[in-house]
Amino acid sequence: MNTMVSQKSLLKYIYEVSFAVNDITLYLDTHPEDEEALQYFCKYKTLREKALKEYAHYFGPLTLDSATCSSKWSWGKMKNPWEVE
Repeated sequence: MNTMVSQKSLLKYIYEVSFAVNDITLYLDTHPEDEEALQYFCKYKTLREKALKEYAHYFGPLTLDSATCSSKWSWGKMKNPWEVE
């Protein structure tokens, strides 16, 4: 991802990789020995984590997992993605 990414396009990308992670998780629940599926899961989970981190850097945390620990609690003070445009 480049540094001049738009909030809307980054959010769309997060939705896409999150869907892939959720979908493959359901598959792995019934096919836990599928090594190719596990590699797919790891790849998209990593992409999702990086995208969430980038989103948090530019626009604020999207999930509590991407919130940073600091001296002030700011989770509830940021605008939600649907309130921006």
